[in-house]
Amino acid sequence: MGRAVYEGIYQPEHSNADEQGFRKDVLALVKELNVPIIRYPGGNFLSGYNWEDGIGPVEERPKRLDLAWRTTETNEIGLHEFYEWSKKANAQINMAVNLGTRGIDAARNLVEYCNYEGDSYWSNLRKTNGLETPLNIKTWCLGNEMDGPWQIGHKTAEEYGRLAAETAKAMKLVDDTIELVVCGSSHSHMPTFGDWELTVLEHAYDSIDYLSLHQYYGNQEDDLENYLARSLDMDAFITGVIAICDAVKAKKHSSKQINLSFDEWNIWYHSNEHDETVKPWQIAPSLLEDQYNFEDSLLLGCLLITLLKHSDRVKIACLAQLVNVIAPVMTNPEGQAWKQTIFYPFMQVSNNGRGKVLQPRIESETYQTKDFAKVPYLESIAVLNESKNEVVIFAVNRGKEILDFEITFDNIIVNSVEDFSQLSGFDIKEINREGREIVQPTESAAYEIVADGVHCQLQPLSWNMIRCKW
Repeated sequence: MGRAVYEGIYQPEHSNADEQGFRKDVLALVKELNVPIIRYPGGNFLSGYNWEDGIGPVEERPKRLDLAWRTTETNEIGLHEFYEWSKKANAQINMAVNLGTRGIDAARNLVEYCNYEGDSYWSNLRKTNGLETPLNIKTWCLGNEMDGPWQIGHKTAEEYGRLAAETAKAMKLVDDTIELVVCGSSHSHMPTFGDWELTVLEHAYDSIDYLSLHQYYGNQEDDLENYLARSLDMDAFITGVIAICDAVKAKKHSSKQINLSFDEWNIWYHSNEHDETVKPWQIAPSLLEDQYNFEDSLLLGCLLITLLKHSDRVKIACLAQLVNVIAPVMTNPEGQAWKQTIFYPFMQVSNNGRGKVLQPRIESETYQTKDFAKVPYLESIAVLNESKNEVVIFAVNRGKEILDFEITFDNIIVNSVEDFSQLSGFDIKEINREGREIVQPTESAAYEIVADGVHCQLQPLSWNMIRCKW
């Protein structure tokens, strides 16, 4: 949708394009983010998409109307091209199948096309189209936001649960090594939340591996304190969905655990007014091009910490989206690519938040907002990387005063602080622009190593990463 692909990752006429038409400056920033898995082709677009339109000779591919966003899709980039780009980006594909206007047959054919090595119609067609070896895609989404009335092919929980279960059966008969994600609620306040999950899991529990969650946040009311507390809503959402999954597990007397795929999450509200004026049926118009400010980077940091806190059950989490469309990376079709403010917390967590999450015991003063009774000024998590003898602490100071942060560990003696990176000191509405990336991390020396850990100071309204060696 929008300029995510065309004028985003792909722009063959650009001076920085490679031999396949992919922008090298964009690819470099995506690789800097260290994105391990990308959902494709996700979003509302999926529910009207025919995957067959994106294979075969490019010049023979049909142009289609994308009814979800009322744009024109050229199909110049399809399955093979995206697969090649994902390899360059060092990312796996989380493939999504259309359960809005399509169903079981199209889904199992796609698995056969992608993953079957032997002699069959669809695998042979893949080979004819230039890929002799299978793509071996392991993670698959069964539709997109099927609980949403806005979705093409929207279904009741009963309808979707049955369809998802039967589609999963057929897909796993083709390849029993794949893992499947079933649609949960489109956001935490859907009127069908809870009932939807219970009904869908009642039908599909034994056939699937993950339940999806989607959630976006915004600061339409310009209430900073309440906005930075929105991660508490995400925390409650995750906790509630885990409880539902486990209730169905108990009811079924099952030994199988369903984990979560938070495969759409981000901040989205800046572009709403502009998008209402976009002329329909254009190719790659400007859509959902939020310009993120400093306060957005602080909330994104809180959301990342929340996801890490639930990493025992949230096994997949896809920021939506990647380039131009509510994205950490923006492009000028006649210029450069640049980093939005939210780029930095995501990049630091994705690169340094690998290992074992240590469940924290946090003592912090709290404040109250119109939506949340007790919001801690401090949001924090630590990740242990034993292979590097390293523990990394991520922290957000929601308050407007310097916060004394005392970090203590059980059975870890800190020998050095390798990096104390902070985003702080900017106007909360400051944004980054091409050639003017003001909001970016700086180094802090405001720490002291003590016998049982590290004492440091967190600047007011700040995102922080502290890497310690033991």
